[in-house]
Amino acid sequence: MSSSRRGAGRAAIFFGLLAVLAIPVGVAVSQYVKGVKLLQSLYIAVPVAAGLALIALAAARHARFVRARSVYGEGGRWPTRFAWAGVYAAATGGIALAVYGGLRAAQ
Repeated sequence: MSSSRRGAGRAAIFFGLLAVLAIPVGVAVSQYVKGVKLLQSLYIAVPVAAGLALIALAAARHARFVRARSVYGEGGRWPTRFAWAGVYAAATGGIALAVYGGLRAAQ
């Protein structure tokens, strides 16, 4: 399998990993930068994670498309798993922000 065929799968894994790590990095930034509060950092980190997860899903889909038309059709589940892990992280962060907004509105 050539490196051009592996590129989309590697990109999906890379962007999926970035999507999973976006929220913890946002929390770490809020702890180490004095002017940034936790909620402010999450308002940025969650949409960034969602965007990265969508890019990872697109790359995983492209990798699956290339793999299906290849002579070597084996393997290739990891890009999709990393992409969906990013989606789950972004969805969890979005749900957390929605619950916080609902609780603030109910006060």
